[in-house]
Amino acid sequence: MSKGARNRQRAQEKIAQMRAQQRRAERRRNLIIIGSVVVVVGAVIGVVIAVLPSGGSSSGGSGNEVVPPAVTGGAPVVQPAALVVPNTSGIHGVVAYDTAGWPSSSHNGPAARALGHNHVPGPVTYSVVPPVGGDHNATWMNCGIYSKPVPNEHAVHNLEHGAVWITYRPSLPQSQVAALSAFVKRQSVLSPGGQQGSRYMDLTPYPGLPAPVVASSWGFQLRLASPTDPRLQEFVNKFRVSKTYTPEYGAPCTGGIGTPLEK
Repeated sequence: MSKGARNRQRAQEKIAQMRAQQRRAERRRNLIIIGSVVVVVGAVIGVVIAVLPSGGSSSGGSGNEVVPPAVTGGAPVVQPAALVVPNTSGIHGVVAYDTAGWPSSSHNGPAARALGHNHVPGPVTYSVVPPVGGDHNATWMNCGIYSKPVPNEHAVHNLEHGAVWITYRPSLPQSQVAALSAFVKRQSVLSPGGQQGSRYMDLTPYPGLPAPVVASSWGFQLRLASPTDPRLQEFVNKFRVSKTYTPEYGAPCTGGIGTPLEK
């Protein structure tokens, strides 16, 4: 090989080495840039998570829900077997119970079996599942949608104020739970007696239900196989905050205890 050829070869090798060094340097720069971007994005996400309230939404998530605590203390009360009376509601499948004068004095069964209205401090074992009335805690709960079971003693007080309590089995498919939630939110806001507006609706899961979905008001109950059953709306229209069927018409469904996911 001539001297000139050797010089050209060495020059080409040197150029190749320089280009290889440049490529390695460029790869290092790219890795540094990518790493910096990842760190910055991670920091931003951390700040956003820290700022957002629990549940990720100010409109109400599971982190904002406060379920009323279980009733403890006081002497336990066992409700006598509630007396079933003729269903005069006009809604097929509704079971009516003696309410000692509500809605009509024509159903005056034995006083011991009529639904009581007493305020009691202790837990109550109800004879109907879920309860449709009877002695209850002196404090009602704020009406709305809860994702967890609520104490019977507070929910029954809501029934006395005119609320309709929709309960469902915890195993109900989420699509049907969502349908029930949408149903509740479609109901109008009412202000009986000038009270603060409320839908006067409670929606909660309830272990041990005799049907997939059960709608209850004071003294009346309807078992349903599906949230799409049109009788559910009929039941709400008939009994929710009714001057005929509500023992304490005009009493509030706000200002109590508990914070529902949605009102």
